[in-house]
Amino acid sequence: MSTLKPIDHTALRTNQAIIILLLVLGFVLNQPLLVGVVAIFMLGGTLVGRPGFGWLYHGVLKPLGWLKPEILQDNPAPHRFAQGFGGAVVAAATLALLFGAPTLGWVLAWLVVGLAALNLFLGFCAGCALYYLLNRLGVPGFHQAPPPGTRPGFRPPRQAL
Repeated sequence: MSTLKPIDHTALRTNQAIIILLLVLGFVLNQPLLVGVVAIFMLGGTLVGRPGFGWLYHGVLKPLGWLKPEILQDNPAPHRFAQGFGGAVVAAATLALLFGAPTLGWVLAWLVVGLAALNLFLGFCAGCALYYLLNRLGVPGFHQAPPPGTRPGFRPPRQAL
């Protein structure tokens, strides 16, 4: 089953860029609380069904004309799953950093940086691919199939206007 909806992929990419920026900044400044802020926004965004830092895109960057929407027909559920899973990993990173396991904490944070960069720069969402794999395996709760004509986890093609 596949229920496609218009998804602004510029909002998703902006979210990924901010996640990368803040996690790298947290590492450079050695600020576990900044990592925790990223976890809160990612998990909060998952709960409300929007990119965690989408408010910055919708409230500032898009109105100023700095970024333009790229609306694609896509499934929202895999993106929510990917953000939630990433948010859980960043939350675990925060806990590790705060409770004396900095190597584990920074490895987890950098894992999310790497996966967000893979999505931002190459258009491959590892969390979405995992979601679609779980769908294919029939795991309850994973109801959405990849959009027709796409490879699981890759950004859908742009539609002709």
